[in-house]
Amino acid sequence: MKKLTRFLSDTSGATAVEYGLLASLISVGMIVGLGGFSDSLLDVLDTISTAIKDAPK
Repeated sequence: MKKLTRFLSDTSGATAVEYGLLASLISVGMIVGLGGFSDSLLDVLDTISTAIKDAPK
């Protein structure tokens, strides 16, 4: 019973768990943000590609 009590009161790994949660939240935010940004970037690159193809030679 003492081992269980000592295990439950041990907080030495809490910081690592908090950093892991923070890193995962940042990753999810970046994935969502870059998903929206990639659509806009693709549109710009398509516009540039069309302008280059349609340019007089």
